[in-house]
This record gives sequence, C-alpha cells and structure tokens, in this order.
Amino acid sequence: MTGYGRATNTYDSKVIMVEVRSLNSKFTDMRVKIPSNFRDKEHQMRRLISERIERGKIDLSIDVKSMQGDEGFGLNVPLFKRYYQELSKLADEMDMPKDGLMAAVLRIPNVIMTEEGEVNEEEWKTVERTLAEALENFENFRKAEGAVIEEDLRLRVRNISSALQLVDPFEQERILLLKNRMRQNLEEFMNKENIDENRFEQEVIFYLEKIDITEEKVRLEQHCTYFLEQLSNNVMSKGRTLSFISQEMGREINTLGAKAYSADIQKLVVKMKDDLEKIKEQVANAV
Repeated sequence: MTGYGRATNTYDSKVIMVEVRSLNSKFTDMRVKIPSNFRDKEHQMRRLISERIERGKIDLSIDVKSMQGDEGFGLNVPLFKRYYQELSKLADEMDMPKDGLMAAVLRIPNVIMTEEGEVNEEEWKTVERTLAEALENFENFRKAEGAVIEEDLRLRVRNISSALQLVDPFEQERILLLKNRMRQNLEEFMNKENIDENRFEQEVIFYLEKIDITEEKVRLEQHCTYFLEQLSNNVMSKGRTLSFISQEMGREINTLGAKAYSADIQKLVVKMKDDLEKIKEQVANAV
C-alpha cells in the first residue's frame, strides 16, 4: 500500500519541512535525503520511522530553509578549477564549443557547498516533532486508502457469495438434463426394451457423484466468510493471510467450473473469477 505524509514547522528563522513516502514492498527499504548537518541524527530518524512503518520502500526527505533567504554558500575553488580544466581540455580535443561550460561546472555536486551549522538540541526537537507529525499524516493517508480498499474487497466477496447462491437452481436442472442425455445416448445404441433400468440408475448416480459440486460450494462459502472475518481483524498486517484465503477460493471456483457441465453455471463461474482477480490485485498491495 502506498503512503504519503508531510509536515512543516519553524525554528528560529528556519522552515523545516519533512516528507515521508512509501511504496508497497515485502521488505523494508529506506532511503534518506537530509541536510549533511543532520547525519549524526540519521540513526534516530530511521528508528522512529521503523517504529511506525512496518515495511515498504520508504523515502524520507527533510528540507531546511531560511525564512530570510540568506542561506550561506561557498564555492569549492580547487574542485571548480579541476573540473573546468579537465572539461576545457576535453572540449579542445573534441573541437566542441565551451559556451555554458562554467554554468555546467557549477551544477556539479559539491562545487557549491551550503554552509550548514551544527544542530542544537532545540532545533533537533523541532525536527523530531515535525517528523512525528509527518508520520501521523502518513498513517492517516494509509488508513483512508485502506478503508477504500477494504470496502472494495467486501463488495467483491459478497459478489462471489451472491453468484454462488445462484448456482443451486441450475444445478438441479443440470442433473435432469444429464440424465436425459445419458438415456438418449443409450437408446441410440440399444433397444429400449434391453435397457436395465436398475443398472441405468446406478450408472447415473455414479456419474452424478463424480460431478457433484456440493463440497465445493460449501468450502467456497466458508472461505468467503473466513475472508471477511480476517478482513475485520484489527491487526497491522493481514495481507498474507488474505492472499492464502483467496488462493483457496480460486481452487474451489476452478473446480466448480470443471464440474459444471452447464453453460449457466459456467457464466456464474466467470463472474466469480473476475471478482476474485480484482481481490487478488488489491490484496497484492498489502502483502
């Protein structure tokens, strides 16, 4: 599941902005982009995030700007000269113009350095509070997104249960059609007088037992109920459990289709599969 949280606070004459983003992942992959004078606090920031976000591809960005627009900066003259000389030499060798070369060198990392002072305890507390607010907004964002996904999952499961209830009338009709078809085929090869009715009934029963879908219907309904129960559980991570249940639902739906021998039941199976695929797509974002 994706997530986004942002918060802004001020300290002294500085504006501190914190952004937390995440994309779905089975593991924790955290990337941090912070001013260099906050590097000694990076471990604490990672710990604070890990306590609130279980897993995912997480991006933390902290930006500190002066409200007076007087951020100090310095030019790394030796580094600038080295880049300029090497690039000029390369331009001469390749007979290339040098227009814009100075501007290009100035854009190279570390040529222009921002002068960042040490972080005092009060400033760090402000950063820490801003990070906590960003994480709170992040969690609210995910809760809102999760509520939408949960409602969609419930709808899809209810659709499967409703389609399952519609199978019963067609199932009884299917038995009668199969029995008539077997008798018709038998009469085409044998005289009607030579048919052993008792043996015929036994064969029909044997055949119908092989294509009976009662157990599949019961198990599928149980899986649907269990899925909704797990969806209601107030636990941090339940995507893997829901994924396992959806796999079991798929097995029962596939077996229903294989045993159907009815165009009407097959149509219902197709609808169930369509809803199940949408369930799997949503659950994949939480695994």
